[in-house]
Amino acid sequence: MFRPIALSMALLGVAATASAAGPEVVNGPGVMPECFAPYSSDTQYFRFEKKEPPYRIALANGFVGNTWRIQMIKTLKAYAEQDDVKPFIKELKVVSTGTDVAAQVAAIDNFINAGYDAILTIAVNPTAFTPVIKRANRAGVVLVPFDNVLDSDKILQVNEDQSEMGRIMARWLTKNVGSSGKILEVRGLPGNSVDRDRHQGFREIMEASGNDFDIIEVVGNWDDGTAQKVVADAVAVHGQFDGMYVQGGSTGSVRALMDAGHPFIPIAGEAENGFRKLCAEHADEGLLCSSAGQSPGLVAIAAKTAITALQGEVLPQYVSVPIPLVEHPDFQADVNYFPELGDNFFTPNEFPPCGVNITATEIMAKSEQDQ
Repeated sequence: MFRPIALSMALLGVAATASAAGPEVVNGPGVMPECFAPYSSDTQYFRFEKKEPPYRIALANGFVGNTWRIQMIKTLKAYAEQDDVKPFIKELKVVSTGTDVAAQVAAIDNFINAGYDAILTIAVNPTAFTPVIKRANRAGVVLVPFDNVLDSDKILQVNEDQSEMGRIMARWLTKNVGSSGKILEVRGLPGNSVDRDRHQGFREIMEASGNDFDIIEVVGNWDDGTAQKVVADAVAVHGQFDGMYVQGGSTGSVRALMDAGHPFIPIAGEAENGFRKLCAEHADEGLLCSSAGQSPGLVAIAAKTAITALQGEVLPQYVSVPIPLVEHPDFQADVNYFPELGDNFFTPNEFPPCGVNITATEIMAKSEQDQ
């Protein structure tokens, strides 16, 4: 008589433990596959326990010292106030902790302990978060890294294919420069997965058999001012380059060449509005550009992913967002760059498959400060 009861209690205990251990791995496909596309054919699918809205959502940002991060924070605040999103969000909290891993992990722990339903994060380091991932899963908190993601398959993640972005830029450069020459590579923020993966994808193509490039590498921190300085220094030391790849800080990088009297060359850069304005303005003078964007609007897709997960829907563990790309001669005013907006505005902020469109007016009206 008592054995079935004991067994049932034991099974309930196992089920409770499993529930507290994070998402359930299930079969795909997931909800809205046109928006939440799996990163690869091997991507597994998750389902979290359903919670009733509205939700408490937090952003545990790290570095905030460049225009991309500033626009990202503004974009999240604007997205949270859109009419179709606002009913799902009870509270939005934003903190930026700098480049210290321990500080970012502590911020995530604080949000877990405070009972937040979902935490978005741009990880300072791709490998140092295993313990806090376990704590989030045990607490039933949906943790969603995006942009600089983690080397983990235990949580939902949202990103563009950073390695492929590096390969796209390299293929374009080899098409426009040839198979040899001196190339300047302006990298991003050291220690981040985005910088690592773009660099590796770029080098994979540039160093392939048949190519003979002399690649000079500098660190621009994805920041216009820093990139402008290191490019100017590189030109002063190494002379003329045949092409350039800039992960971020593209506007400053082009201005450094112009200030130095360097001839215009093929440049593969990010999606800053200023860069695209320069590409359009100087195309007839030899400035050939490819502009692939890592949109700050990724934060909106990360937030939408978290809200969808909290509703108990099936999602791919790694959501792949298409790479917005514009190449010479297809730069068009008020289509893929905006003459009336500042140089530091990142242009791609629409994701039609996801029903996400945050206007420049909505974004620029917000503050980048913690809240």
